Amino acid sequence: MITTSALRARQQAAVASGVGTRAIYASRAENAELWDVEGNRYIDFAAGIAVNNTGHRHPKVMQAVQEQAQRFTHTCFHVAPYEGYIRLAERLNAVVPTGGENRTMLVTTGAEAVENAIKIARAYTGRSGVIAFAGAFHGRTMLGMALTGKVVPYKKNFGPFPAEIYHAPFPNAFMDISVDDAIGALERLFAADVDSERIAAFIVEPIQGEGGFNVAPKEFLVRLRDIADQHGIVLIADEVQAGMARTGKMFGFEHAGVKPDIITMAKGLAGGFPLSAVTGKAEIMNAAHTGGLGGTYAGNPLAVAAANAVLDIIEDEGLCARATMVGERMTSRLRALAARQGMHRIGDVRGLGAMVAFELVDDRQTKMAAPELTSRIVAEGEKRGLILLSCGTRANVIRILAPLTIGEDTLEEGLDILEASIEAAFAASTEEE
Repeated sequence: MITTSALRARQQAAVASGVGTRAIYASRAENAELWDVEGNRYIDFAAGIAVNNTGHRHPKVMQAVQEQAQRFTHTCFHVAPYEGYIRLAERLNAVVPTGGENRTMLVTTGAEAVENAIKIARAYTGRSGVIAFAGAFHGRTMLGMALTGKVVPYKKNFGPFPAEIYHAPFPNAFMDISVDDAIGALERLFAADVDSERIAAFIVEPIQGEGGFNVAPKEFLVRLRDIADQHGIVLIADEVQAGMARTGKMFGFEHAGVKPDIITMAKGLAGGFPLSAVTGKAEIMNAAHTGGLGGTYAGNPLAVAAANAVLDIIEDEGLCARATMVGERMTSRLRALAARQGMHRIGDVRGLGAMVAFELVDDRQTKMAAPELTSRIVAEGEKRGLILLSCGTRANVIRILAPLTIGEDTLEEGLDILEASIEAAFAASTEEE
């Protein structure tokens, strides 16, 4: 039998050490459950980092991929285009809320989607500057890292980065950064560092993923839209982690009622297969010259088939409503736990829909980060059969990204394990003090 220890040794001998992993070596998975090579069962509260919104191996996704595999697996869309790509583009054009006629291009990863969105915005505006936000995550390519507002582990030792990328503060009520603070800093950026007429695009997440699940206030997105309109700047919504029903709506921006010019998608788009998309207003998307967009594997036929199935599943199984219900169950349990005696180190519980997180601190008054406690909770969960992920610029936030298709009993079991893991980590931490 293959063992965890044997695979760990093989990984150390074969895989670059910069590729960080956990010690859960997957053997099989189904919906919200995963089994490792030694037969240990885990409830998956990570979903492959918000990829498996429709669960592991959803039958409709698997059937669509199998049927496509019987026809062809790759032609390169540039060489021999296919109906599935066109149909998916039509469907995304219909659901992406820009307020106008849309066009779509498909690529493979979230970082590719982001880079192409920037390329398109630059082609449309004739400008080169881009403003992203502190705490943002937009990918691991050179441009993606430049846009990302989190140094460790993503940017450390990898510079220099592409020029004309600027960062402004992101509102964070828990850390006392108001919408006025963020907008004021943006206006000072225009006055002190870069002319607004040099800026091609704002790129912003409706809920910061790696940054700690910080929710963009409606007022902030409304004012950002107004500033973009005032200065002729393209507003790009990075929905790579928040999109595809995760927040209780198809896209996180919809909660604010704000219409971006371009939306980037990936992760949950294709139910576990590598696919990303850029959808935006037709006049903007059509600004790039013919041949300027694409890629050899862009819009892979198997992944496209999976994505068309995912859109069916979201509608047929009511996953937006399901995300709202799952999220309410998670936040109510966490807030009740935080209100209990001795749970004062849970500083904040936040999120939208089933994109939920809680922040760990040494003290709610000082709000000093508790990254060691955060790591201990993740480890306690793993020991008990629960997969959790941490995030946040201070490494002190635990995010919960269960598949939206998770069964009721599995959800409750996972929340019970989470509560037990928090209690065990708190007790161990108190003993050490």
